Amino acid sequence: MNNDLKNQLKALEETHINLEVRKSSEELDQLLADNFWEIGSSGRIIGKKECLESGVVLTEMTLHNYEIYPLASDVVLATYYISDKTRKRNTLRSSIWKRMNGRWRLYFHQGTVTDMELSEVLNT
Repeated sequence: MNNDLKNQLKALEETHINLEVRKSSEELDQLLADNFWEIGSSGRIIGKKECLESGVVLTEMTLHNYEIYPLASDVVLATYYISDKTRKRNTLRSSIWKRMNGRWRLYFHQGTVTDMELSEVLNT
């Protein structure tokens, strides 16, 4: 596995959960692919336009167990665990990153609420 790619995508994923970035539609616009969509932890489907116009959830989150699975030379599936301190809940996450015009953009994202605790995830 390419550790440089994993580190690069993990840094972008951490940018995506950063509170300051999440408050900025300009920064989100740069991170999200034009045809970005997600299945939120609420079960709702949300597109890029809604993310930029209505905003995204602003919570303090930490990312754990980040792994990548290359699907093609320019497409990578990432999986990880989020501890959401603000909402006091945990989620399992997946993202699809696509390299477009020379840079990685978030194409798809999904969050699923889990009752798994961090200690359980770190031991798997």
